[in-house]
Amino acid sequence: MVNGYIIFAIVAVIIVAAFAALYFFGRKLEKRNADQQQQLAAAAQNVSMLVIDKKRLKLKDAGLPAIVYEQTPWYLRRSKLPIVKAKIGPKVMSLICDEKIFELVPVKKEVKAVVSGLYITSVKGVRGPLEVPQKKKKFLGRMAEKFSKKSK
Repeated sequence: MVNGYIIFAIVAVIIVAAFAALYFFGRKLEKRNADQQQQLAAAAQNVSMLVIDKKRLKLKDAGLPAIVYEQTPWYLRRSKLPIVKAKIGPKVMSLICDEKIFELVPVKKEVKAVVSGLYITSVKGVRGPLEVPQKKKKFLGRMAEKFSKKSK
């Protein structure tokens, strides 16, 4: 019985230490994220652009400058990013889009975007508001809708 208490105490100490380490690591990441957001806001520019295409592509296939690929950490190089190909003035450029607004970006339409370097942080429609795409309903939502139609 004494061995059980000792094992329980050791496991409890390890769990508390893990939670403490995660807490301090999370705080450090939050500070780093806040600094990066501040830098993005400082370098932001309003740009009018014609969106040609948008896709989720690997970093190597996206058509971004080589230095972007070289500065990316090795564990993120194979991940897919939301890439928007747009015509800004006379140039056609590939830009990285924010995950939050990727679905809002209309294809083959002109938008006003806030761009920070190669990163699109927000978009607005030039001629009226942007269409919000409908989200796909999940399985339970579809079943509830079918059930409500049949019950009426």
